[in-house]
Amino acid sequence: MSRIPTFATIDAAPEAARPLLEAVKQQMGSVPNLFRVVANSPAALEGYLGLNGALAKGRLDARTRERIAVAVAEINGCGYCLSAHTYIGKNIAKLDDAELTANRSGASNDPKADAAVRFAAQVVVARGHVSDAELAAVKVAGYDDAQIVEIVLHVALNTLTNYVNEVAGTAIDFPVVALRSAA
Repeated sequence: MSRIPTFATIDAAPEAARPLLEAVKQQMGSVPNLFRVVANSPAALEGYLGLNGALAKGRLDARTRERIAVAVAEINGCGYCLSAHTYIGKNIAKLDDAELTANRSGASNDPKADAAVRFAAQVVVARGHVSDAELAAVKVAGYDDAQIVEIVLHVALNTLTNYVNEVAGTAIDFPVVALRSAA
């Protein structure tokens, strides 16, 4: 059971959050529990949706963004996000099981994406204190400075939702994927 309220309906959420939740419903077809929990603070929901929307317009493709989300969720020990992004990775980004398994290990079977996912994983593990060699490796793989900044922001965005879901104890409303080990 969630330790922070998960609004059962859009109408039960704070008034300022309702149009934001309606937009999520229109875009996704439903309102996942993450958004229902974050709606406790309309400002936080607006901020999350704003950053998420801005990054979706960035230069990292949707498949790489999902790969990063899976890696970050596994490293941070967030069962909600691992379940959600595994579902999205399979059904929307069309990543296969072997790729998702690699992503959970902080890697990718795609050579270029592998550099991005490995770098993202290192950002999480090192809390941003990556080495010159790690930064050089992602550049050698073909990522420019703008894309590297986007990788870091995707790590931050996913860490944000990982932490919210773990603090709240958000009920998983996707097919459950078990974490490999407790964080």
